[in-house]
Amino acid sequence: MSEQKAFNVAVVGITGAVGQQIIRLLEERNFPVGELKLLASARSAGKKIQFKDREITVEEATPDSFAGVQIAFFSAGGDISKELVPAAVKAGAVCIDNTNAFRMDPETPLVVPEVNIGEADKNKGIIANPNCSTIQMVATLKPLYDRYGIDKIIVSTYQAVSGAGARAIEELKRQSTEAVSGNPVNPDILPVSSLPVKHQIAFNAIPQIDKFLDNGFTNEEMKMIRETKKIMGDESLKVTATCVRIPVYYGHSESVYVELKSDFDIEEVKELLANSPGIVLEDEPAAQRYPLATNAAGKLDTFVGRVRRDLENPRALNLWIVSDNLLKGAAWNAVQIGEYLVQQQN
Repeated sequence: MSEQKAFNVAVVGITGAVGQQIIRLLEERNFPVGELKLLASARSAGKKIQFKDREITVEEATPDSFAGVQIAFFSAGGDISKELVPAAVKAGAVCIDNTNAFRMDPETPLVVPEVNIGEADKNKGIIANPNCSTIQMVATLKPLYDRYGIDKIIVSTYQAVSGAGARAIEELKRQSTEAVSGNPVNPDILPVSSLPVKHQIAFNAIPQIDKFLDNGFTNEEMKMIRETKKIMGDESLKVTATCVRIPVYYGHSESVYVELKSDFDIEEVKELLANSPGIVLEDEPAAQRYPLATNAAGKLDTFVGRVRRDLENPRALNLWIVSDNLLKGAAWNAVQIGEYLVQQQN
């Protein structure tokens, strides 16, 4: 970004995986940061974090932390956001919240910059970052929606353990060693829910992310369903989801079946995707080239491949979509929104 007016910024949840990515992106993108407050829980207060040529001391996040802050990034969990975001808004900050706390609030814009960045202008102090698995899907489907219309979406996800936090990454490492060594595997973290039952993630697939609801779907699946309709601005969309945790560190993968409202040419679809912002088409079956989580990890884009017309429904497509869940699925989407706010005020 070119030289611009500086903004006082706070990052809440700085010691978490997403908070660490946010601060890295702010530095790499030369975000116009004036004062910078790095906030976390009391146990992390006092830690030192380097930002450009400054060494900044982490402070405990409290309702009084936001005096003078203009843009606040939140990634410390829904309960923390519910407690502190109103205080930050009252202090005059625009909050970009990466939790589920405000996503379905009718007065809170739910924003994916490639899809509906204009909604950010309607904020009343809060802009919600969608769920990681929703972001990469709607970013890919938006150009198809605009060109052909969409009637139905069926998505199955294959989600990395980093989506459940640093402890889940360590659990996968530990369990993999235990299993390969022929030792008993002791699950402790996954699935993340209120129940004591835990399952092995190493060399396994767990068809549960978040808790189950009364309708038989998990909370993660319902997030994808509800958020997709809100982001697209179309409650008539038919959406269903099955979300699965797999033994991958970084990068969510998705198999998406989408029914379009009008006829299409498959090569035109590929060209449309290839020319869409933030989307990279990797679709060369003859060369076994398609999106992989291992290749998407660490990259800001969303990757799409295996693009093919359905055999039973000529107006339906099958797609394979992959993105880094900590970047486009969280930190990068949030920083993009922050950059938009800066641009609007320069």
